[in-house]
Amino acid sequence: MDLAVVILTYNESLHLSRCLESLRQIATTIYVVDAFSTDDTVSIAESYGARVFQRKWVNYADQFQWALDHAGITASWVMRMDADEYLEPGLQQEIASRMTTIAGDITGIYIRRKVLFKGKWIRYGGFYPHTLLRIWRNRVGSIEQRWMDEHIVLSEGNTIRFNEHIVDDNLNSIHWWVNKHNNYAIREMVDLLNIRYGFWQTDDRLLRAQGSQAKRKRFLKEKVYAVLSPGARASMYFLFRYVLRYGFLDGYKGFLFHFMQGYWYRLLVDVNVQEFQQKLKGGETREDVVALLKQDYNIHI
Repeated sequence: MDLAVVILTYNESLHLSRCLESLRQIATTIYVVDAFSTDDTVSIAESYGARVFQRKWVNYADQFQWALDHAGITASWVMRMDADEYLEPGLQQEIASRMTTIAGDITGIYIRRKVLFKGKWIRYGGFYPHTLLRIWRNRVGSIEQRWMDEHIVLSEGNTIRFNEHIVDDNLNSIHWWVNKHNNYAIREMVDLLNIRYGFWQTDDRLLRAQGSQAKRKRFLKEKVYAVLSPGARASMYFLFRYVLRYGFLDGYKGFLFHFMQGYWYRLLVDVNVQEFQQKLKGGETREDVVALLKQDYNIHI
């Protein structure tokens, strides 16, 4: 088995050791692309033998594709991990046992992910099973160039799904979580604005790829959700998740997660979009949109 793992970091000392420890038995090489952390993220990565690069942050897609193109990855397979994730022992064993027997026409592997919020496994509301393309043959996969919700897409071949799990368990405070989603809201605003104004060519490879959970969600987001009335769509999405998809069965912490991530965050994105459109003051050319993004949001298109 010849597997490289790519991790993007910025101030991840709270999580990185846990992540790297779970990869120790299955990764041939670990590549960490760090956005100039101010804590001991880099020293932790180096203590595990990772190859560390430091590069100025633009967005996730730009940083990750740089790693694929310039980090010198030579392994046959590549895996994507976030620093606040880790592999369960079952997945470690599954990767070790199955990777050596995969058929030649298979170029990508989907893995199920468990999302934990404040220690609570979010099992309902459409969050489980959550399958993501996380392992692919080197040079066959690339990442969508988007500001938010970017996925790996394959240029050829077929896919399979493993049975075991990656766990997403962020240990930071709710204050940190809110700040992170404030930043996410701006990034998602950019993608939603682009659907309307078309100020750069949309990377729609996921919608043209083989069927997957991510493809279905992207279609619903861009072709259904995006055309609904702002504000109303946040309420509808929350009710869909919390009632129709049984999010209420996740208990009190589940309510906090579904409300904050499924309503508050979605509403925050819409408020940002409306505020942005008001700032345009009727000037809706590509040049107007790009100039405002640069001036008020420090986003360079």
